[in-house]
Amino acid sequence: MIKYLVFVMLLFQTIISSAQVKTAKNINYAGNTEEKNTLNIFYKNDSVKNKPVIIFIHGGSWSSGKKETYWWLGRNFARKGIVTVIINYPLAPNAQYEKMADDCALAVKWVKNNIANYTASADKIFVMGHSAGAHLGELINADPKYFQHAGIKNPIKGMILNDPFGLDLYEYLMEAEKDDYYYDFLRTFTDKPEVWKLASPLDYVNNIKNPHLFFYGSKTYGAIKLQTPRLYEKLKANNIPVEIREIKGKSHVPMISQMIFGGNDLYKDIVEFINKFN
Repeated sequence: MIKYLVFVMLLFQTIISSAQVKTAKNINYAGNTEEKNTLNIFYKNDSVKNKPVIIFIHGGSWSSGKKETYWWLGRNFARKGIVTVIINYPLAPNAQYEKMADDCALAVKWVKNNIANYTASADKIFVMGHSAGAHLGELINADPKYFQHAGIKNPIKGMILNDPFGLDLYEYLMEAEKDDYYYDFLRTFTDKPEVWKLASPLDYVNNIKNPHLFFYGSKTYGAIKLQTPRLYEKLKANNIPVEIREIKGKSHVPMISQMIFGGNDLYKDIVEFINKFN
């Protein structure tokens, strides 16, 4: 009977907290009518202003994925007092990586200019990405041309990279097996090695000045297990505040899908990171 009552109370609390989360959907951030340039916002309906905000960039090998898939991420963060913006961006084969990155920078610009209307502070912007989304997030953070194109200074307070793929695309594409994934990636990054270097965030590491939090799975792809600690070590050597967590037993997709559950340990680490640096 006691276990039943506890379950009912927890369920009631979950329903109440869900009711407190407001959503604003399908807002265009690029001044056009394209669905690929839209975002969704999740925020707690309370009296607290100037909350921190996370902008989440989804993965999907630069050729798949959409913001609607990650509604649970938005709700979970919003319940914890962090306004969450989940974005779409153009995908291959209709766009290559520079267009994707330019549009991600435009999304950040929109948040900078408008997020005060959704109880968050424009001075507390964090960017989080998984897989290809982590690559794009770090690319716009590290290569200054993308925010120059957007017409603003880099406003990102900190980066959260979850199982980031493509931190050194040159290394990966030079050594990777020529399988379907390889040829899929060429649609995004061309077949030119000089372009692969331009697209590699690790080549811009000395531009990075903001704090970072890294997660990678112990069972993820070899390139991620190699390159994530490498970026960590380079940032540490440059005296940039940086933390890294290896998540035991997790492969690539479960590194993000585990966050469906609001009690997942990654939330604790991320909230602590944001509260430390916002």
